[in-house]
Amino acid sequence: MRWMTFKVGGVESFGYVINDQVIDVAGNGHDSLKAAIAADALTILGEVAGPRHALSAVEYCPVITQPNKILCAGLNYHAHREETGRGDGDAKPTIFCRFAAAQMGHEQPMLRPLESNNLDFEGEIALIIGKPGRRISQADALSHVAGYSIYNDGSVRDWQRFTSQFTPGKNFAATGGFGPWMMTPDEVGDPYQMQLTTRLNGEVMQDASSALMIFNFQELIEFCSTWIELEAGDVIVTGTPGGVGAARKPPVFMDAGDLIEIEVQPIGVLSNKVDVG
Repeated sequence: MRWMTFKVGGVESFGYVINDQVIDVAGNGHDSLKAAIAADALTILGEVAGPRHALSAVEYCPVITQPNKILCAGLNYHAHREETGRGDGDAKPTIFCRFAAAQMGHEQPMLRPLESNNLDFEGEIALIIGKPGRRISQADALSHVAGYSIYNDGSVRDWQRFTSQFTPGKNFAATGGFGPWMMTPDEVGDPYQMQLTTRLNGEVMQDASSALMIFNFQELIEFCSTWIELEAGDVIVTGTPGGVGAARKPPVFMDAGDLIEIEVQPIGVLSNKVDVG
């Protein structure tokens, strides 16, 4: 199934998607998708015949609007390591954090900040934790996944590189696209057969299979859960393949009027127009 968070008339709700409609299931004991995941209630809620809204009539929100943690894997594809000059990489995953306030949903503006002209794209696959755990083994890791989604880890490159700590460049307002929905593992099938494609104004910039990740989903879950307990609704953003704008000659950065699309098959397409703010 596909699950999403949305607003109708300015009021946030959540539900499951059928064709071009979303079935609103809020008010059935759970006030958010995160809460429903934590209660292991998606199977039951997926049978609820709630109000229907056309997808064209709702405002998309980030799939999880207030995750307790957004953990992002950096340099997790060989081609991206090479284009950044870090071909050898590290023996363990590179992890940094995003904040919920920096996210926006599908079809919402992605903002190139006033302070920089270096807004870059990073198409990624995100996984959403369903079952909490600490020191999760690789053998059990995928049983802790509620679903998969699409992320655009928009990066303000000059702010990212001011120091060795690049948190500021990863957390400008409305630079973290997350959506349009979460697809449950049963519908995704083999998570290592997903294909990620990034298009800027229709031109393919990135194209890679999830099978090419250096540290796979199980390894990322095991590593992150070793040092902090993973909770329901937490998001792990699993890294971007080669082809980012900063590595191109000349560099390709986004600006007002651009359309950035991240497609992950079989999940769908995350699309955002760029603005300045």
